[in-house]
Amino acid sequence: MSRKKRDIPVFSQPIIETHCHLDYLKEAELQTILSDARAVGIERIVTIAVSPDNLAEVRDLVEADAMIYGTQGIHPHDAEAYTADTAVQLRKHGRDEHIVAIGEIGLDYYYDNSDRAVQRKVFAEQLEIACELDQPVVIHTREADEDTRAILSEYAPRLARKGVIHSFTSGIDLARFCLDQGFMLGFNGIITFNKAENVREVLAETPLEQMLVETDSPFLTPAPYRGRENAPKYLPFIIEKIADVKDVPVDQVLRQTHQNAEALFRFQ
Repeated sequence: MSRKKRDIPVFSQPIIETHCHLDYLKEAELQTILSDARAVGIERIVTIAVSPDNLAEVRDLVEADAMIYGTQGIHPHDAEAYTADTAVQLRKHGRDEHIVAIGEIGLDYYYDNSDRAVQRKVFAEQLEIACELDQPVVIHTREADEDTRAILSEYAPRLARKGVIHSFTSGIDLARFCLDQGFMLGFNGIITFNKAENVREVLAETPLEQMLVETDSPFLTPAPYRGRENAPKYLPFIIEKIADVKDVPVDQVLRQTHQNAEALFRFQ
């Protein structure tokens, strides 16, 4: 396929955007974002909940267009805002139509926006809800490898649906543990960054059968569009980079990551 250097590739096979934040995108209207995504072959988009304030907003988004799916969960940054009412909402809506996972949940010791003990408690409580609802989980972990492993060691055997460690930037030991436990790893624009060799090393070791593609937009815009607001339409650059690092055809990455997303989230 020939294209200009900065053109967005368009593939013949469908793509699933497994992690973005549609309610955070500001540079275009929703229907433009969706139209741009469809134009590059994206057939489904999963928009991720992160706080008590946007649980309902995500539920509204999945009603806005048939290609949008969502999650329900509280990010570690907002763990201190998690209440008994939040737990009620997660249990009530965690299996709504087009709600496909509990997330984004986990630990973040890099920013420490919430007390670490509170983060651990809220992470465990949401894993418990995922077990109850038989839903997969979308996990965020940063600078918290040891505690993430300890908590997942307890819950992984009970998570029949497992989940994904999204935007994986942790160490190879945690990657190997999560893969051994049956989780998938999510890769995004970070793999195109010059200084992200550590993430590319994890990517190289991750089987295609346990890999998801994502943008995490509006964050982490891939090269060659760094500096702009990220959007699902840039996902083809991530797929190309995975093919390059893994030394496999793009079509193989497209086919396998699509199958992986379908198997994990069971879209309806």
